Amino acid sequence: MPKLGMEPLRRASLVQATIAEIGRAGSLDVTVSQIARTAGMSTALAHHYFGGKNQIFLAAMRHILTEYGTVVRRYLAGASTPRDRLEAIIEGSFDQTCFAPATIAAWMTLYAAAPTQPQTRRLLTLYQARLRSNLTHALRPLSATPQAHADVIAALIDGLYLRAALSEAGTAGDAKAAALDTLSHLLKDAA
Repeated sequence: MPKLGMEPLRRASLVQATIAEIGRAGSLDVTVSQIARTAGMSTALAHHYFGGKNQIFLAAMRHILTEYGTVVRRYLAGASTPRDRLEAIIEGSFDQTCFAPATIAAWMTLYAAAPTQPQTRRLLTLYQARLRSNLTHALRPLSATPQAHADVIAALIDGLYLRAALSEAGTAGDAKAAALDTLSHLLKDAA
């Protein structure tokens, strides 16, 4: 007989275990058995809740994206001007929580899997569209070409994140500073 109320707890445990195992392996080269063992449950139960490794990974990335959204909203809470909103989005994108080794490995896996897995590509596309939309909204009062500038800043955020995440020398602070500096140049040229 199933234990009532356990499903959300077990799902959350499997999501956390997936992030941890991807972090250890540095890729999605992990098994459902490893994930289930880390979560303290059977492989059959993991399959019951998610169906397979790709579905567990998608749930883990949704969790990471939810955490990312929470961080960005926390930064946005103090923003009062469009420029403040832009800076808050950039600062949230380079928050230290985004640079946990397991989170970095999950993001790398997302980017690597997107070209061949439609559900993963859809999740990446949703993240990119939301980022672009938030940037465009903040840029409208500041730029004659808000969508073009939003595309540049979004690409810069993703590129600088990947560079900082993969570099032994680069840091989140350096990446954030470069993005903020580029924002200043874009807005100066737009004025």
